[in-house]
Amino acid sequence: MFFAAIIISMIKQLRLKDYILIDELTANFDGGLNIITGETGAGKSILINAIDLVFAPRVSKEVIKTGCDKAVIELVIENKKHDLTGFYTENGIDNLGDEIIITKEITSNGVRSRINGTLVNTELLRSLRALFVDIHSQHQTYSFMQPKYHITLLDSYGKDSYGGRLDEYKTLFAHYQELKSQLVAAKNSADMTESQIEFLKFQINEIETAEIKSETEDEDLTRELEVLENAEKLKELTGTSYWALNGDEGSILEGLNKIKANISKAASFDPKLSDIEKCIIDASEALKEAGSDLNRYSQNLENDTERLDKIQERLFLLDKLKRKYGGTLLDVLKTYDNLSKDLASIEFSTGNIEDLEQKITETEHELMQKAQVISNYRKDFAKVLSVQIQDKLELLELPKSRFEISVLPKDLSPDGIDNVEFLISTNVSEDLKPLAKVASGGEISRVMLAIKTIFAENDDIDTVIFDEIDTGISGRASQSVADEIVALSKFRQIILITHQPIIASKSDKHFYVRKSQSDETKVEVYVLTGENKIKALAELAGGEINRMSIDFARSLVNS
Repeated sequence: MFFAAIIISMIKQLRLKDYILIDELTANFDGGLNIITGETGAGKSILINAIDLVFAPRVSKEVIKTGCDKAVIELVIENKKHDLTGFYTENGIDNLGDEIIITKEITSNGVRSRINGTLVNTELLRSLRALFVDIHSQHQTYSFMQPKYHITLLDSYGKDSYGGRLDEYKTLFAHYQELKSQLVAAKNSADMTESQIEFLKFQINEIETAEIKSETEDEDLTRELEVLENAEKLKELTGTSYWALNGDEGSILEGLNKIKANISKAASFDPKLSDIEKCIIDASEALKEAGSDLNRYSQNLENDTERLDKIQERLFLLDKLKRKYGGTLLDVLKTYDNLSKDLASIEFSTGNIEDLEQKITETEHELMQKAQVISNYRKDFAKVLSVQIQDKLELLELPKSRFEISVLPKDLSPDGIDNVEFLISTNVSEDLKPLAKVASGGEISRVMLAIKTIFAENDDIDTVIFDEIDTGISGRASQSVADEIVALSKFRQIILITHQPIIASKSDKHFYVRKSQSDETKVEVYVLTGENKIKALAELAGGEINRMSIDFARSLVNS
């Protein structure tokens, strides 16, 4: 096909399984103009919606066909234009040459997306959509009507000339907002009363003066206190134990020594007793060591009332701090750190306000300079784009229309200092008014088509999808829209849902969507050629197939 040879990237195939009302479907698209028609309510938008959902961050589980566990959407893109080697390598994706296979699996538990079989996130899908597919839906028509979207459209048109400057401006504006937030915080801190600051210093000093040695100091002191309070009892218990082990007569060690002597003699007769002998020797040595330790412990114990008083006094102080600043010493230490940071912030903020105000003034001045340059670009491109859209509108049977992109000043904002709005007049006697307040449904469709074709001619995306761009038009307007779409399809792949036989007759490939209802409702898609295409056009034209509508359909195809 002539048109297809010009297009170097396009949607090649869409495959659906257990999706809404479809059991299984494969649609193979060509270059040029792919038309989708069918009766009202037949489900023509299912194909376009499925393409849209492949790239979407969220998908409702309602798209799963009733009675099935999951729905699968698979989109095959033929790419002979963009070098994606780096993209594949960076993200661990297999390189399949000219083909990109995007798969989305929807289950009741969630959604999984894959590129060439590798699980990916929605950010990667979004980046592919930006390269390959531009979908114009009825929702986007609503967006185009809103003035807040107009500045985005204008900037998109001029991105090659000032897009880099706009990105720099937005980065600087984000820094500007951060500086202003810091100034507010600094002023709030500086506004603390002198008494509040003094109280903050008192709290810091109270904890600091206590000189807490560690987060477990209170536990260590409590254990030492318990020893001092029970010194006499401990001395008695350990002393008695020592004499039981190591006394002159009848002690444990004396008896153990006799046993050791007996077993040693017995082991000389029977070596099997050697292990027992060793155990008794080891036990004797261990008990000797334990006795020595008990004796030293008992001798060193003192009834140190002075130390006892100091510990009790220290524990009282630490308990007081814990009651005021936290349940544990660790909490007290954390509170100390926070209070110190607050004080440092206040002292810093007081001296920093003037510096921040100076930086904000300098940044604001720089922003205004950058915004003014961007504004000049916008005004120039607004004039060019306005003329192009008006010329397109004349081709689309709106010869008396006037179109203008208004660029008026506003205060510094994240996107600059410009209010951008599309204005139109479709009658000679009327002044220019906002697009949303003037245009009828048919006029809106043509304005959207004019904008889309201009952008498609200038951008790098080879596949443009229109969902009923021809709403509200008929007669000569339909012919004009058809001519414009055909012209666009010479260097772009177009996929288009239409109700207009004049537009449908220009197709390079014609898909017909049919809904059937027997035991269950099904949606099926057929590719029409020859007489089947003629009949479908006749049905579009007259609502029924008869000689007159068939003759009219033939005339459209042959024109």
